[in-house]
Amino acid sequence: MSPTPSIETPPPITTEAFVDAAAAVVRLEEIYERNTGFLRNRFEAYVNGVPFTTRVRAHYPFVRITTSSHARLDSRLAYGFVAGPGIHETSITRPDIFRTYLTEQIGLLIKNHGVAVEIGESHEPIPIHFAYRRDINIEAALTIADSSAFTRSLRDIFDTPDLAAMDDAIADGTFGLTPGAPEPLALFRAARVDYSLRRLYHYTGTDPEHFQNFVIFTNYQFYVDAFVQLSQQRLASGEAGLEAFVAPGNVMTHNARLGGGSTGTPSERVPQMPAFHLVRPGYRGITLINIGIGPSNARNITDHVAVLRPHAWLMIGHCAGLRNTQRLGDYVLAHGYVRDDHVLDHELPLWVPIPALAEMQVALEEAVGEVTGLSGFELKRLMRTGTVASVDNRNWEISGPQVIRRMSQSRAVALDMESAAIAANGYRFRVPYGTLLCVSDKPLHGEIKLAGMASEFYRQRVGQHLEIGLKALERLKQQESERLHSRKLRSFAEVAFQ
Repeated sequence: MSPTPSIETPPPITTEAFVDAAAAVVRLEEIYERNTGFLRNRFEAYVNGVPFTTRVRAHYPFVRITTSSHARLDSRLAYGFVAGPGIHETSITRPDIFRTYLTEQIGLLIKNHGVAVEIGESHEPIPIHFAYRRDINIEAALTIADSSAFTRSLRDIFDTPDLAAMDDAIADGTFGLTPGAPEPLALFRAARVDYSLRRLYHYTGTDPEHFQNFVIFTNYQFYVDAFVQLSQQRLASGEAGLEAFVAPGNVMTHNARLGGGSTGTPSERVPQMPAFHLVRPGYRGITLINIGIGPSNARNITDHVAVLRPHAWLMIGHCAGLRNTQRLGDYVLAHGYVRDDHVLDHELPLWVPIPALAEMQVALEEAVGEVTGLSGFELKRLMRTGTVASVDNRNWEISGPQVIRRMSQSRAVALDMESAAIAANGYRFRVPYGTLLCVSDKPLHGEIKLAGMASEFYRQRVGQHLEIGLKALERLKQQESERLHSRKLRSFAEVAFQ
């Protein structure tokens, strides 16, 4: 039996109690930066040929709260308090990105429970790949001839990402607590967050620190073109409150009022799901992501955006109108979903309802009225509220009568491939969600999406549809975040962090 190798770690850091949230976050940053710096230093020595006789390890920082009472100050809140007495803890990564979020969440814990929070080093090792902000091969100038042999020996010395431990068991309610271990304090532990931060750059071509707290998902390039043009115009005009516009490759265009100009180099290749960010202070701007076509893409990107804890996400895209009374260009405000896409059946069974959220519905309906000038019963000429069906077969309309019968039985008024997955993952990850689609074809009624038939529709409707989405998000920004993050999204035994 081989002896257990010794482990080289940085000097231990004493756990400290804080009653000031900002000071607690500063401490989190100090621990994180020291420990990731230690790992980078040792890894670069390893790359340069320094022999190692021990394993190397450093840990993520943690936030912990210990309470002895069920009492809390404000029963209206849906988050910001622990579910019951005991020890509650989570590991933390990238406090530089999450500084505002962590300060708010820790501040609520201190206020609502009247106790200090503790900051220290967790037992969760930092994988060596996650000690680097983006790509370990580039940032560490790594060039190894026999990469397979190198990777094997790397795992003997450093902790590497363990995908089996980066699950969503807390969010899915399947988390099994080890006897005596602290209760979870957040939906995601540090390594799971780190994994998604790197996936976000991989898929969208922009660094996670540029993502804003209000997100639009779309499934057509037309919306991207309109958003880029509008954002550039607003920055060129020097609009107050805007800082910059960020495109793939982290190409940043600055507000003319702040000096203007651009930095960064466009990506050599268009990323799979390019993201664009209209940046405001405190992440109060808007991110638009072209997720492309299909429920797999929709599930994939929302799995990763969720770790950023946005305040709202909307699906703004095209759909097939299922009613003969609809016209091309009409809007559909989803108040329910037929989840026939199957991408979340395991994590979120079909018997789980995905409710409409009042705050999102009102904001979208009011935005449609403001942009179109219609209200009340007249608004029904242009917008239908109803069930949206999402499928995993793009050629559903030629799949035979069974699919058509299912759509009829569900009373669906529109069909697409992404909306149900986006709403379901919003529900699953406690992110407020909404859907406003635009009818681009009516295949059941002889109006098929073909190039010649669709060009006029795209020209007329895309700009208006995007404007509605942007105005809806502006309305949501005016609400208190405590009101926007509804209890409908949270279970009876919930983590404290929003």
